[in-house]
Amino acid sequence: MKESVSLTRFAWLSVAAAVATILLKGAAWWLTGSVGLLSDALESFVNLAGALMALWMLTLAARPADEDHAYGHGKAEYFSSGVEGALILIAAASIAWAAIGRLLEPQPLERIGLGVGVSALAAMLNLGTSLVLMRAARQHESITLRANAHHLLTDVWTSAGVVAAVAAVALTGWLWLDPVVALAVAANIVWTGTRIVRSSIDGLMDRALPEQELAVLRAVLDRYTGPHVRYHALRTRQSGRRRFVSVHVLVPGTWSVGEGHRLLEYLEADLRAALPNTSVFTHLEPLGDPAAMNDLDLDR
Repeated sequence: MKESVSLTRFAWLSVAAAVATILLKGAAWWLTGSVGLLSDALESFVNLAGALMALWMLTLAARPADEDHAYGHGKAEYFSSGVEGALILIAAASIAWAAIGRLLEPQPLERIGLGVGVSALAAMLNLGTSLVLMRAARQHESITLRANAHHLLTDVWTSAGVVAAVAAVALTGWLWLDPVVALAVAANIVWTGTRIVRSSIDGLMDRALPEQELAVLRAVLDRYTGPHVRYHALRTRQSGRRRFVSVHVLVPGTWSVGEGHRLLEYLEADLRAALPNTSVFTHLEPLGDPAAMNDLDLDR
């Protein structure tokens, strides 16, 4: 529960940052009338929705395993990142719609210096929040915090582009720069949203662990492999912060149950030490038994 409280605190930080940036970016748009700054402000509403969803799902994911959810509630984090990705795509469509209208009917910008200053302040707030969330995501291996941090970092780059465009309009008088940059912002948001949605789908579909983590597992298994010990049917998946690994271990048929059990105890402990937050399931089989080589499929 201590870890749950910690992660929830980070989610509340994201909520507070989203509210603050909405107010700052909304003020910047009101001061200048820039559709680019409007697009930036609209994305902050997505940040707020994503932060609230993250808060809810992190609370749910932290619940311990129970009779109806024997493997825990970790997959709840994928719903958070999936919803945030979908909201990002909706925001991108709204931004593009507003930008096309302004591109067809350009309008002059007002009080550019003050608006740019307010927007830059909002961007710095998002940058600081995203760095805190990214560090927490690495420490706690939370895909929800990672998705939120990447989204905020994208928002920082978006704000930088918008501020640059508004400043360019002030210097050149080219009003079309403002909506064109807003369209570029929308395209960038679509890219981010698509990546987040794809990551969520991978988690819900029980995609195998990343190759670098599989290499860690294989390195441990290879240390045990020799004339009398082999392995096969290595399967992995991830559920939020929890990894699940299953593997068949083959030993001589003359070994006693106690000998095989001791080997598996050492092996499982080494796998968990090499890759934290991992649940390991092993299946012991006799070397030389044809049946042991015919059970590699899911339907054994």
